[in-house]
Amino acid sequence: MKPVTLRQIAEILNISITTVSKALKDYPDVSKKTKRLVKETAKTLNYKPNSFAVNLRTRESKTIGLIIPEVVHHFFSSVIKGIISQAEKNGYMVIILQSNESFELEKKQIDLLLRKQVDGILISLANSTVRYEHLNEVLDQNKPIVMFDKIAKLVNCSKVIINDRKAAYLATQHLIDIGCKRIAHFRGPLLPQNSIDRFLGYKKALEDNNLIYDSSLVYVCNDMSFDEGKNFAKQLIEEHSNVDGLFINTDLVAVGAISEFNKRGVIVPKDIAIVGFSNWFMSSVISPSLTTIDQPGYKMGKKAFKLLYKEIKNKKENIEVKYKKVELPVQLIKRESTAF
Repeated sequence: MKPVTLRQIAEILNISITTVSKALKDYPDVSKKTKRLVKETAKTLNYKPNSFAVNLRTRESKTIGLIIPEVVHHFFSSVIKGIISQAEKNGYMVIILQSNESFELEKKQIDLLLRKQVDGILISLANSTVRYEHLNEVLDQNKPIVMFDKIAKLVNCSKVIINDRKAAYLATQHLIDIGCKRIAHFRGPLLPQNSIDRFLGYKKALEDNNLIYDSSLVYVCNDMSFDEGKNFAKQLIEEHSNVDGLFINTDLVAVGAISEFNKRGVIVPKDIAIVGFSNWFMSSVISPSLTTIDQPGYKMGKKAFKLLYKEIKNKKENIEVKYKKVELPVQLIKRESTAF
């Protein structure tokens, strides 16, 4: 069946299309009786407003795009929930796309969202993203873009982050405070800024406590997976049996490492103390439970949408947009993996 139109309702009630339109929008110059008749007729005929026509008139699609590296990921799942909670309150739909850490796919997704005429874009960059022409293209088209978590410092837009360097320093300092003298680091890939900053925070904590930095104690995780955690734990035991502390870039890798240590009879935290990053659900249920940095994904998602929403409104009303960089606080969650 074809969609019911305003014209059909007008013909049934023998009134003008303009009157039908005004009645549905509760204009004060339409009588209560006419409004009631129009709304009852519209409901009976299952009338639905033409959203495309509304979008043309208001210059809004009421849709935003969200690009994240990975959907099935505790942190990004929390971010998505935060974004959707705010989007629904403000009448927005969210198109969620997964870049799979691919720069090329990320570029195609940006192009797709621009062609879909979304009102704005939220993005956490893929690990392989090293050029930013596609992001600047969004700004060139006068579309707001807000970056979160994995960002590009060279792109002039609003951003929501944590202080990864400070958080990593806090994690490493905790290991030092409980007596660790030889601390290894399973870091993230070489490119993302948050991975770089966590490595630098680890290194700075060593230097501030007069502990020698040893590059052979740093292992680069490219997949950030459970299996990488297991494999690097095995390698660490074989190459550096005297390591007594370990800071790991993310909890999934840390859980893999703990699993391997348990398998090989390495007692955590007696033989080696471990601190992870993110505070995934699994970090509290593994044995021993994992000390970790709590990364506020839900709050990050809410704040990212709020920034984007404000910029969308400002652009529509021709108000100057002032980019903001919001830094959310983090905390160390102490559990059994560092409890001597």
